Amino acid sequence: MTRLFYEMECIKGTWSVRELRRQINTLYFERSALSKQPEKLSELTQLQSESVMPVDVIKSVYAFEFLGLNAKDIVEESDLEKALIEHIQAFILELGNGFCFEARQKRILIDEEYYFIDLVFYHRVLKCHVIVELKLDEFKHEHLSKLNTYVSYYREEVKREDDNPPIGILMCTKKGKKLVEYALSGMDEKLFVSKYMLELPSKEVLTAFLEKELVNWNTN
Repeated sequence: MTRLFYEMECIKGTWSVRELRRQINTLYFERSALSKQPEKLSELTQLQSESVMPVDVIKSVYAFEFLGLNAKDIVEESDLEKALIEHIQAFILELGNGFCFEARQKRILIDEEYYFIDLVFYHRVLKCHVIVELKLDEFKHEHLSKLNTYVSYYREEVKREDDNPPIGILMCTKKGKKLVEYALSGMDEKLFVSKYMLELPSKEVLTAFLEKELVNWNTN
């Protein structure tokens, strides 16, 4: 059934192999089954695939009821990202490890260009900022590099004299080499392990949370 679905969509849209792989990776078949009006999802998907150019960045479309999204014919990537960020915020605060919520989509200015940080917390025990970035993608070093840039900005521009250096947490939704990574921005790793990790959730805890989210994604 799944194969027949993709065969029909390929014929309808004259997809390339690359486009077919992209649709499979974004769970097009599963999303179609979840959508209230799958024909609209098909129309939008075919419209986007027909206009694809190698340099374009194409938005994926999702229908994730488990995130508590309002019923919609089609749920776009921005809706999904917002809901996931809300889940991450609630999860981290529920850990009870000293996290205090400070900002969501925090706007910062670096080299005359604005950037938006997904989540910013202040840890009252560690006395430092904790910056969280979510990527609807697999782990990539450029994601970690950008997060390190945010951490460096907080260290140079926001950190007070009595604060400890900030850190970042990168969380990725697509399974690959890793789902979670800490951004230390030059911090001594021995200091991070001996002091910070005593108060912060481990990669294993955060990874388990993301894996649970992904299971819900695939079963709802």
